[in-house]
Amino acid sequence: MSDFAAALDHTFTAPIGVEVKGETWTCVEVPGSAELFGTKKSLRVDAVVDGVPMPNTGLMVTGRGGHMLSLNAKLRKQLGKDLGDTVTVTLERRLS
Repeated sequence: MSDFAAALDHTFTAPIGVEVKGETWTCVEVPGSAELFGTKKSLRVDAVVDGVPMPNTGLMVTGRGGHMLSLNAKLRKQLGKDLGDTVTVTLERRLS
C-alpha cells in the first residue's frame, strides 16, 4: 500500500445498483468522484454505509469516469437492503 492517506468527510445518499456493460451490479456510484479524488483509477478508502464501517475497501472504476463502491451480499443482508434501495455512504479516509 502507498504512503498516501488523506482524511475525507464526503457523505452522499444513492441507490444500490450501477449499470456496467448491460448488467446491474450491487454497487453505489460515488457522485463527482473523479473530481473529488483527482483520478479516474481505482483506489482504497475507509467508508461507512448506513452506520456499518467498511475499512480499507476498494472503489472500482465505473467505465464512465467515476467510481463505485461494491456492497456484497453479507453487508446488504446486514443492512436489510438490496438493489434499488437507498443507502447513505460516508467516505472517511482515502488510503491510496
